[in-house]
Amino acid sequence: MTYAKMRENLYGPIRSVFSWDWLEGEEYGLAGMHQISRDMRSELSLATAELGKIFARVTGKVQHGPDGLLRELGIPEEALAAVRIPVFEDTVTTIGRFDFAQTPTGPKMLEFNSDTPTSVVEAFFVNQKACDFFGVSNPNAGMETQIERAFQDTLARYRDLGYKTDKIVFSALGWHDEDRGTARFLLEKSGLEARFAPLEDLRVKNDRLWVVANDSMEPADVLYRLHALEKLADDRDDDGYPTGKHVLDLIARKKLAIINPPSAFVAQTKALQALVWGLHEAGEFFTPGEHELIERYMLPTYLENRFSGRSAYVVKPIFGREGGAVSLYAADDSVIEQDKDRFYWDQPMVYQQLVEMEQVTSETVSGPYQGRLLWGSFLVGGQASAICARIGGRITGNLSCYLPAAFG
Repeated sequence: MTYAKMRENLYGPIRSVFSWDWLEGEEYGLAGMHQISRDMRSELSLATAELGKIFARVTGKVQHGPDGLLRELGIPEEALAAVRIPVFEDTVTTIGRFDFAQTPTGPKMLEFNSDTPTSVVEAFFVNQKACDFFGVSNPNAGMETQIERAFQDTLARYRDLGYKTDKIVFSALGWHDEDRGTARFLLEKSGLEARFAPLEDLRVKNDRLWVVANDSMEPADVLYRLHALEKLADDRDDDGYPTGKHVLDLIARKKLAIINPPSAFVAQTKALQALVWGLHEAGEFFTPGEHELIERYMLPTYLENRFSGRSAYVVKPIFGREGGAVSLYAADDSVIEQDKDRFYWDQPMVYQQLVEMEQVTSETVSGPYQGRLLWGSFLVGGQASAICARIGGRITGNLSCYLPAAFG
């Protein structure tokens, strides 16, 4: 059987759920399998769970900190009040994803996609289908049940805090296959009585959020949004009305519950990684065990360049995604590689020690491809959950390929 035929046999039957196995005319979902050892799988889970606790504790303190600290971390002015709203004390997000590079000294966390993570369908649905197809063992088996528990717990927490939770809306850009499909998948797995509505159909009227469809309006009490809060801060209606700013005000006044909760946005900024590393380096705030975990699984990260002339480093925007505006530099400040996209260059940057991701080779429709492997590891309801592997260049971009994973 040719690779192309095998690939179609794998992805063809599941396109009703996973429709983006091709992206922008390029192969995204690969018909191959990367083996992961049980020891490495266990370490990714340990790193995810423990870093999740560390980020939750730091984020909780930051939410109660001065506005100046929030601004320094890159929180937009429009969101300062909204991000202070506490929901959970011991977990920072309902569903988030840590990204790790596997290095000779073990996994190193590159960033935390705590607010609007993707690769959800790949990890919690496609990976099982791929493992069934190839007759191998899925390292994510059964973990989709964690999604329902996490969403139900989040809704229950909002109820306990006195929020209205009758009308629940899951939303994403209607034209974007991946975002729309991810939001619909989470709606189905959440077990909640909810509806999907494109972001384009959301309006603010009479100091409340509404879904507009077919000349009718329905209120929204709870909003799951695959739409980052820093983007929401700039959103306007067609007539110029600052809808996003008003939505953030509704969140701040507890008139709208959001999933992921506001704390997830605070944890999303890479400037928080610099804060965590700075506290660790100063020997402050953390317990001896937490210091050990930070040293083991995190990378030196700063708000200014402390690597020039000393070691290779990465420069990345604090709210960038999919490799946007990321640059890799040698110790002598010469450019190793730089993202060519136009987005995120206007954001504040963080400087992080450069580590090389492991090189792997996979078959593609164009023949064998050698790339760098990035591991995504989900944190769901405060618990380590499914993993997802992607293969691409030294900078993992939007078109880096999904590579199913199995126990080796």
